[in-house]
Amino acid sequence: MMTKLDLSKFEKKLIIRNTEYQDIDKIMKLQAECFPGMDPWKKDQLNSHLDIFPEGQFVAEYDGEIIGSCSSLIINFDEYDARHTWDEVTDGGYITNHNPDGYNLYGIEVMVDPAFRRMKIGHRLYEARKELVRQLNLQSIIIGGRIPNYYKYEDQMTAREYVQEVLHHKIYDPVLSFQLINGFTLMRINTNYLPDDAQSKSYATIMEWNNVEYMPKSKRFFTSSYPVRICVVQYMMRQIYSFEDFANQVEYYTDVASNAESDFVVFPELLTSQLMSFMDERVPSTAIRRVTEYTEQYIELFTNLAIRYNINIIGGSHFVKEDDDEIYNIAYLFRRDGTIEKQYKLHITPNERKWWGIRRGDAIRVFDTDCGKIAIQICYDIEFPELARIATDMGAKIIFTPFCTEDRQGYLRVRYCAQARAVENQIYTVIAGTVGNLPQTENMDIQYAQSAIFAPSDFEFARDGIVGETNANIEMVMIGDVDLEILRRQRQGGTVRQLKDRRFDVYRIEYKK
Repeated sequence: MMTKLDLSKFEKKLIIRNTEYQDIDKIMKLQAECFPGMDPWKKDQLNSHLDIFPEGQFVAEYDGEIIGSCSSLIINFDEYDARHTWDEVTDGGYITNHNPDGYNLYGIEVMVDPAFRRMKIGHRLYEARKELVRQLNLQSIIIGGRIPNYYKYEDQMTAREYVQEVLHHKIYDPVLSFQLINGFTLMRINTNYLPDDAQSKSYATIMEWNNVEYMPKSKRFFTSSYPVRICVVQYMMRQIYSFEDFANQVEYYTDVASNAESDFVVFPELLTSQLMSFMDERVPSTAIRRVTEYTEQYIELFTNLAIRYNINIIGGSHFVKEDDDEIYNIAYLFRRDGTIEKQYKLHITPNERKWWGIRRGDAIRVFDTDCGKIAIQICYDIEFPELARIATDMGAKIIFTPFCTEDRQGYLRVRYCAQARAVENQIYTVIAGTVGNLPQTENMDIQYAQSAIFAPSDFEFARDGIVGETNANIEMVMIGDVDLEILRRQRQGGTVRQLKDRRFDVYRIEYKK
């Protein structure tokens, strides 16, 4: 009987949710910390926001604490003077002019606790607004943005010149630069927008983000696409000298994936076996037990990276010693909201049994994410078609397969089976492997891989069923988009329909859990 490692002590719960009345005092306190010297919200203004338009008010909650918030209302922007002020567009901060039949979401406040900046909290709040706009089928988001670094340059240039310098990345402004990164474009510059904003000298940039999915309300609304971006890391095994060396490499790839706005970054199987390269231990079974001593550091590292870089991480796999003193090969899902899941490897290769004494898991898991349901099947597991079929029936749309193989034959078993699983189950499959060498590490000395994303084979999918693939045996990443809406449509009306056409009267797979 295995005793599982308690993951709850590592989890750091970060959620974006709608504001509630009991949050108001915390928001007022937060505003005083974020905008010292500016007029704070009044309690009755925030109550009015929730009374009139609760769906448009959001907070960021981290381990039970409010660390960010944003407020908004709906208007017809064409009804307002282009030179409007904040007071005019918010009706003095009470949003009693909110128009549920309007076309534009107007953002009137975003703030993040200074102690929690650089964790992409503002980005997450903006994403919540964008999702609301899509749900309500609004044309755009419009904001009046501060330019809080302008006071440093007011003797050197006009507000217009300052904004142009920021637009050309010659000057960094914490608000305007952030809005540009989040897809907003400049409409105009307004004077006297916020009279108490001394840092911006009362100027504001009127910015707009357009909802490309907007449909005229007289038309039938439908989902045109559901894209998910995946960054696959083909990781180079090389000599390192500390856990910090390992952490630096992993963070580099996470940063690359985040900069590409990926939803997932996928690392290979046995990623942490690289730690054996700085251990003076020649016996493989003993070296593996030493690797398990880094389990907590590994989990803390990837949890923090998922939150900081706002990305879901498939953390390869790691050897874990459970309380039963047995060692398991476990792949972890680190969600960008700070929560953690894990999948045990179910099928253990003869090599793993011989050299390391690895024990097998006994449950097939499917995980909810903000990009739909996914499954993880570690290396050898993808070679058993029953597992993928069960995961598909449990709702998985993507199966991630971290793998580690030492030769081309082993790699091709993983590749061919992953591609077959994509066709058989009308799902996407992703394989991520290790390359390079660890010359002084017994049983992990050579690697062979060519990582890839596979799709079903039909007209709407990628040619040859390959969304993308790396070059063989070199360190690199591959970034590709998969579309879950195309997947849904093809399952219903594709050229072939493997899921719908199964003969349950002749055969059936039984999952005994």
